[in-house]
Amino acid sequence: MSRRRTSWMVAILMVSCLMLAACAGQATEKPANTHKVLHEAGATNVPDHPKRVVALEFSFVDALDELGIEPVGIAQENKDDVSGLLGKKISFTEVGTRQQPNLEVISSLKPDLIIGDFNRHKGIYKQLQQIAPTIILKSRNATYQENIDSFKRIAEAVGQTDKMNQRLQLHEERLAAAKQQVDPNDQRQIMVGVFRSDSLTAHGETSFDGELLERMGIDNAITKTAEPTVTITLEQIVKWDPDVIFMAEADPKLLDEWKKNPLWNQITAVKTGEVYEVNRDLWTRYRGLDAAEQIVDEAIQLLNQKNK
Repeated sequence: MSRRRTSWMVAILMVSCLMLAACAGQATEKPANTHKVLHEAGATNVPDHPKRVVALEFSFVDALDELGIEPVGIAQENKDDVSGLLGKKISFTEVGTRQQPNLEVISSLKPDLIIGDFNRHKGIYKQLQQIAPTIILKSRNATYQENIDSFKRIAEAVGQTDKMNQRLQLHEERLAAAKQQVDPNDQRQIMVGVFRSDSLTAHGETSFDGELLERMGIDNAITKTAEPTVTITLEQIVKWDPDVIFMAEADPKLLDEWKKNPLWNQITAVKTGEVYEVNRDLWTRYRGLDAAEQIVDEAIQLLNQKNK
């Protein structure tokens, strides 16, 4: 065999060995670190420490803030929704409204995690999954405990369970301290209502604020309802007859009409002057840990001022 041919064969063998080694290296190359997160729409593998998170509900924004994470994209309806929620301004891109997230804008942000609401976004889960790993959790029309569970799941997803445990411990301590201010002999029953000209909505005992206040020993007059929040009539309010009404939103014209209506004036809360206007965003939209603590403090303060 000629020396030239031998050299050529050696070269071929060396190239082949290099290619095999490269293939072996690719086969054993460790994939990006991910972990499986169970959620309301199934299970999703998400990065261990996602950096670019899109949040499509306010309580998720609050949860991420508690965990030290600033979302790159947030759904909101009004320009000051997020600053009102967090009490500070942060830098983010608006990705449409919570009702109608803009998938094109979300995709342009190149997120590595999207957090959607079960009530609003389960129908577009597959589309969101095509953009980035997505988890679907409960927030809107969910109970207080379900929102707490969602906070835990978010912490698991973003790898911040230590911060979660610390914050939940502080939360429990604050609620326990607040509960000490509730008179155990107070038998008054409350109702949280959103009163618009076109609809009346009551937050029952299984709503976020309803269940939260029940845990504090503050009973809800709206019980045994099919859903946490229910559409009602003035006649039904009279039937439930709450001792205290927290108005999260009230149409002025509607209230003026009701003041002239004998039914409205039959309600115990109206007769005793215990109808209080409260902030709708805080009481019905935010649903985070900080919001829960503020709701409890305000409710107890308003209830106790009547007892003084």
